[in-house]
Amino acid sequence: MDVIVIGSGIGGLVTATQLAVKGARVLLLEQYLIPGGSAGYFERQGYRFDVGASMIFGFGQKGTTNLLTRALQAVNVNLEVIPDPVQIHYHLPEGLDIKVNRVYEEFLQNLIAYFPHEGKGIRQFYDECWRVFHCLNSMELLSLEEPRYLLRSFFQKPLACLGLAKYLPQNVGDVAKRYIKDPHLLKFLDIECYCWSVVPARMTPMINAGMVFSDRHYGGVNYPKGGVGQIAQKLVEGLIKAGGQIQYQAKVSKIIIENKQAVGVQLTNGQVYRAKRIVSNTTRWDTFEKLLNQQEIPSNEKRWQLRYQKSPSFINLHMGVKAEVLPSRTECHHILLEDWEKMTATEGTLFVSIPTLLDSELAPSGYHIIHAFTPSWIDEWQGLSASEYEAKKEQAAWRMIDRLEKIFPGLNNGLDYLEVGTPKTHRRFLGRNDGTYGPIPRHKLRGLLGMPFNRTSISGLYCVGDSTFPGQGLNAVAFSGFACAHRIAVDLGLNH
Repeated sequence: MDVIVIGSGIGGLVTATQLAVKGARVLLLEQYLIPGGSAGYFERQGYRFDVGASMIFGFGQKGTTNLLTRALQAVNVNLEVIPDPVQIHYHLPEGLDIKVNRVYEEFLQNLIAYFPHEGKGIRQFYDECWRVFHCLNSMELLSLEEPRYLLRSFFQKPLACLGLAKYLPQNVGDVAKRYIKDPHLLKFLDIECYCWSVVPARMTPMINAGMVFSDRHYGGVNYPKGGVGQIAQKLVEGLIKAGGQIQYQAKVSKIIIENKQAVGVQLTNGQVYRAKRIVSNTTRWDTFEKLLNQQEIPSNEKRWQLRYQKSPSFINLHMGVKAEVLPSRTECHHILLEDWEKMTATEGTLFVSIPTLLDSELAPSGYHIIHAFTPSWIDEWQGLSASEYEAKKEQAAWRMIDRLEKIFPGLNNGLDYLEVGTPKTHRRFLGRNDGTYGPIPRHKLRGLLGMPFNRTSISGLYCVGDSTFPGQGLNAVAFSGFACAHRIAVDLGLNH
């Protein structure tokens, strides 16, 4: 075997498919029954629920940042997507009610209507995000660890490369303050960042923001027909077509190291597989603290843990509701926050997705899916008896439903199905360490410069997914998959 990939999240799947297409012999090991990880799905009583968020970037048809489109095309599989006309409908303190329209100018007008005195600054800030995006979108996005690629990119697109180099050490908050003074508008930019980076603007890398704030108007947010789980299902179909293999219910218990080199993995059932290269699509904490012996943890990983910590997990409500609960012209994605001071607190920001507004076939006729989730830490759910745990889940669910009633009056009476998940659910079914959404900076860092790439200090071992450059989100982990596969293909001497 050339390459073993641990975990079939989108980062792992993109790595595996890209390598299989290049001719590598690839084995993908997944501990669960289906692929996708946080981009998986489950079915209950006629509803098909997305495990995670359903706001999907990367399905555009032009440029180079449409990484999910490109990943599927590489293995000759197709997936129909449905365009979302509004990325997010914000319901914020002080009556700030803003829709982020797919059409850039409409969004700017919505925002300027609330902050007319900052009209010029708003345009200047978001236009700067576009400059970052255009640099990214003009280059083939591959491994920044591969010198020949960097050299080739620089000769082909010198201005784009210099532009990205300039923005690598910068954070959104610093850039925003050059143009904007109004403290309430700066708070809006905080939640614009927080809703995908889980940190405020001053800690969010400008490179990531340039991608998100621009691509929502360029390639747009698009929903896969049949649900988010279809992305992983199609990539697996493509992997098998390309000659790769996937094995389910294959939980890796350790990475085998011989002569300071990763040479294989052992499953919980004792089965051993060996390969020239090992890729971990688990969290960095799982990779280095659970799959390796303590004495094998490299010192630079310990330093990384001083810079980054686990983000919170979430309490999730998956609801089936009567269609009449939703007012006409309801948007698919909402963010609800009543108090700016609680934005990053437990149960502060409430995220809402209603994917049946885009694909009605995910629910029985006359019903909708509402997926609501809010930050929570695993410590709050530890040490409870079974009955205490269930009672705490129910209390949390009704607190969230009470908040949702402000946007959707009558939600409680229209409830047909309810399932509650906690950080422990995330840990159990998704293999996420403490249920975390991924790494966030412990303190302000210099943009993306602290984020590790795919290679590790252990020869033959690579990481992919949201613990690597450029971070969280499906399109970001797809980027890490392209980069990881490119670096390994070069290391193995495959055509690239």
